[in-house]
Amino acid sequence: MFSFRGVDFIDLDCLLSEEEKLVRRTARQFVDDRVLPVIRECFREARFPVDLIPELGELGFLGANLEGYGCAGMEDVEYGLLMQELERGDSGVRSFVSVQSALVMWPILEYGSEAQKDRWLPELQAGRKIGCFGLTEPDFGSNPAGMRTQAVRDGGSFVLNGEKTWITNGTLADVALVWARQDEQIRGFLVEKGTPGFKTTDIHGKWSMRASVTSSLAFTDCRIPAENALPGALGLKTALACLSQARYGIGWGCIGAAMDCYETARQYTLLRKQFGDRSLASHQLVQSELAWMVTEISKAQLLAFHSARLKSKGLLKFFHISMLKRNNAWMALEVARRARDLLGANGITDEYPVFRHMSNLETVKTYEGTHNIHTLVMGQQVTGLPAFS
Repeated sequence: MFSFRGVDFIDLDCLLSEEEKLVRRTARQFVDDRVLPVIRECFREARFPVDLIPELGELGFLGANLEGYGCAGMEDVEYGLLMQELERGDSGVRSFVSVQSALVMWPILEYGSEAQKDRWLPELQAGRKIGCFGLTEPDFGSNPAGMRTQAVRDGGSFVLNGEKTWITNGTLADVALVWARQDEQIRGFLVEKGTPGFKTTDIHGKWSMRASVTSSLAFTDCRIPAENALPGALGLKTALACLSQARYGIGWGCIGAAMDCYETARQYTLLRKQFGDRSLASHQLVQSELAWMVTEISKAQLLAFHSARLKSKGLLKFFHISMLKRNNAWMALEVARRARDLLGANGITDEYPVFRHMSNLETVKTYEGTHNIHTLVMGQQVTGLPAFS
């Protein structure tokens, strides 16, 4: 419909380095050339565009903010801008990259043995291998501490029994990073595809994240070598630290979806004529909606940019990330809803990207910590009082 030039009402570009702009430009071109031409059909057919995976690796988009093992070593703003542009294409594409990078590669780098790093990180970075992250269970989403999946030591092996669900990339994955309870401690384990007792099945019938693979993982007397345990992945806090890495990327990614919805609505209302020969954009109520959208996008950009600067200094805390994810996911979904309204009946067709973004963002607002859970994380920080139960 139009060439995307970005949304920068407050001239945030003046704060970006040339390297940061180059990353954004490269990612934006990739989305324009490779994602947008196929994503509508992928969404219709409920399939992930797997042909893009090698290109994601070649461009350095997988594990982009990690150092070594072939990773690009991007700075935190660069990585955020990458997530923003990928989610402008589709939340499912950004989710694939987020899971591969923040929930599989980062914990292997942070908690894994040298042998695990050497074996998996170069393959995951290149997209030759795919990973998934198994934390959520059928009965334990917002309360991962209640997990029932068990790992029992048996000589030189661990035997896993349990189930995980709502796992992005599950049936695509060559390796699953699975969290299980060994005695009273939660630990992280690497489980390879094809291991006896390990079964994956896709979740069908989704009206959201249709261009993303979502799966269940089942472990029935699944025996893995003891060296598949990540030495440093001990305790629930290590699993939650992985989520913090992913939530940071989500906070940026949401902005991309919101930008696409806003710009689609702006262009549409400028071109659409009603009540004579006046464009919809000439009416006060329409301008009010567009002004609200660009204000909220600008605030979200500032929050993301400041979070990146804090992260680079080692000052970004988990409760800052809760604010980032909570605000920006809510903002993006609300922008999508208002954009859909401005497009009228056309807003529900896949000729325009708005309804696809809107349905995806219903999931983005829920996963990696619901809006209400992040509210309580912030509430505990400002009062000192936990209110989770």
